[in-house]
Amino acid sequence: MFPERFSNLPAYAFPRLRALLDAHAPGGEVVHMTIGEPKHAFPEWIVDVIAENASGFGQYPVNEGMPALLSATTDWVGRRYGVTLDPGTRVMALNGTREGLYNAMMALCPEEKRGKRPVVLLPNPFYQVYMVAALSVAAEPVFLNATRQTGYLPDFTSLPAEVLDRVTVAYLCSPSNPQGAVASRQYWTELIALAEKHDFRIFADECYSEIYRDAPPVGVLQVAHEMGADPERIVAFHSLSKRSNLPGLRSGFVVAGPQSIVQMKQLRNYAGSPLPMPLQHAAARLWADEAHVVENRRLYGRKYARADEILGNLPGYRSPEAGFFLWLPVADGEAAALRLWQETGVRVLPGAYLGQDAGGANPGHGYIRVAMVAPEDEMAHGLIRLRDCLYG
Repeated sequence: MFPERFSNLPAYAFPRLRALLDAHAPGGEVVHMTIGEPKHAFPEWIVDVIAENASGFGQYPVNEGMPALLSATTDWVGRRYGVTLDPGTRVMALNGTREGLYNAMMALCPEEKRGKRPVVLLPNPFYQVYMVAALSVAAEPVFLNATRQTGYLPDFTSLPAEVLDRVTVAYLCSPSNPQGAVASRQYWTELIALAEKHDFRIFADECYSEIYRDAPPVGVLQVAHEMGADPERIVAFHSLSKRSNLPGLRSGFVVAGPQSIVQMKQLRNYAGSPLPMPLQHAAARLWADEAHVVENRRLYGRKYARADEILGNLPGYRSPEAGFFLWLPVADGEAAALRLWQETGVRVLPGAYLGQDAGGANPGHGYIRVAMVAPEDEMAHGLIRLRDCLYG
């Protein structure tokens, strides 16, 4: 029998989108702008790395990541954030960050806190694995609306002390999906101080950290290091999916305190899905190379500029600080997505499919999420059709 705590889960966003749109014919040549699946080229040399190490498919993979991969990730953290980590005790390889974001909750969330049901804080809108992870450990998910008024990031300090004292984990995505907002140094400092005061962990989903317009987004690891915070407070997740345009590689890593890593490794021994050895070699090479990341960022920079040119005069338009999504205001996201599909063939995601009702409203209701992953000219044509259909 399906556990009762899962009985009220909303349908996943993309099955809901197919149910909304697929009964209707597209009104023009189809342009896919829904899923955040990068379309820029990944480095060609990665195929050679996998081929050179193909004999590794005949071996069971190293569960937590081979030493060369762990060293490559900690070396990258050192270059990117100025933080020195022991690869043997502070990092673990992941089969994509979704696995890590879920299993870290299973490994690290206690059954109760101060004799009460634990609370897990989630931004709203959010990546849906956060909520399912919380429910899987029978925690109470508490949604914090991330709106224009809050800078599109959740205001954790708005919660009363009696709630904060029950919190075991707070999820935060920065740069945020879907809004492209970036947590500042001050924001991270305040959240880390709150975690120290009320004794909870921060699960920092930073998989969009390398796609940005101007300055590199500050990271939770560097702020925690500057503050001298307890390393066990921070669990940070990174991925090659967006950074290197390799979502199919299913490779990421998690950084945490030594005790947290021990607990996550123990769970992974039983419930993990380790990355095949040839792919671990590929991932190690990718974390060591920045040239392809710089080129990827240049291509997204061109797309930011094209989006600003096409949509910049629209009321309420906000150009994202980072990431590759546009979060566009409309009267009703579901109605707008259906109209756009029927009249133009452009396919976007209703914002409400990424949120939950909280405080009497779903903060995604009046938005659509538009992924800027298609080739630049195709993306531009899609945005022009979107503008003329919904805002003309």
